[in-house]
Amino acid sequence: MLPQVKLIPGAIAEILASSSDSGVLTLTDRYGLMAILDESLDEQEQRAVNRLLRAVLRGKIKISNKIPFDDSH
Repeated sequence: MLPQVKLIPGAIAEILASSSDSGVLTLTDRYGLMAILDESLDEQEQRAVNRLLRAVLRGKIKISNKIPFDDSH
């Protein structure tokens, strides 16, 4: 049995905003989006995921296999 994945509230909106700004959907972002398998997403979160997927399909956001590191510290 697979473990149940739950997103932190607002995580989908944050993933959408950061990937739109950077033009990259990271490996970490993709793991976060595994929560789309959870049918408890509200309509707004479902629309955000759909916008993100359309941007990837249109080539506006690239897929990256790298895990970003926070260099701000």
